[in-house]
Amino acid sequence: MLRECSEHGFFRAEYCPVCGDEGRFLMNTEELDRMSRTLAGVLRHFPERFDLEVDRYGYVDLHAFVHAIQAKQRRYHWLRPHHVLAIIETDNKGRYEHKEGRIRATYAHSFDVDLDPSDVGTPDTLYYPATEEEVDIILETGIKPSDRKRVHLSKTIGDAANAGRVRTESPVILEVDVRLAGDDGVIIQKAGKTVYLAEEIAPKYLKKIEVDLSEYPSDRPVEEKEDSQAKDDEKQPE
Repeated sequence: MLRECSEHGFFRAEYCPVCGDEGRFLMNTEELDRMSRTLAGVLRHFPERFDLEVDRYGYVDLHAFVHAIQAKQRRYHWLRPHHVLAIIETDNKGRYEHKEGRIRATYAHSFDVDLDPSDVGTPDTLYYPATEEEVDIILETGIKPSDRKRVHLSKTIGDAANAGRVRTESPVILEVDVRLAGDDGVIIQKAGKTVYLAEEIAPKYLKKIEVDLSEYPSDRPVEEKEDSQAKDDEKQPE
């Protein structure tokens, strides 16, 4: 459920978490789910499918995005820019940015963009989820990008566990020694609220840690599926 409080802005709940007001209805849960996946798919993977121009920094024009959605998916004839801004501003992982009438994804692109992410405030340790099948190989060869342009690291164990559950029910958590990597000149930069990017992470900075995954229950509503599924979930536009 996506709503807007006249005093406190957009929120995803039945009532404003600050004042308890019901606010103005924007989207139901199903609409929010579908539009969130469309937003992720278009900004991260296939803007050309919607005839959208992307600049070198990954931005597309907000109004052009809205018009493209209206044209390609007629069930969203009601979509307006404030609906898209509401999704962006209430996203708890900072997956998107809005600037001067343009929008972009902050990470997880499958095409080249100059994100210019921040390198301020990087923790001494970050985390990466692996599957049981790949963990030994990663510890031997390091972490390298696969379908994405950069390695994605998580701020906390819980964030890594949730990211890993997209691919496996019980991810193995690897700890990244960011301080040591930084001393060796490895650049690790912040992209979203919980995501950090690197070109690759060598084995010397990695270690497997024991984690009780039951202490980190999933916090991933349907609309927050990461984009390893986004390209499959988002079918050919209507």
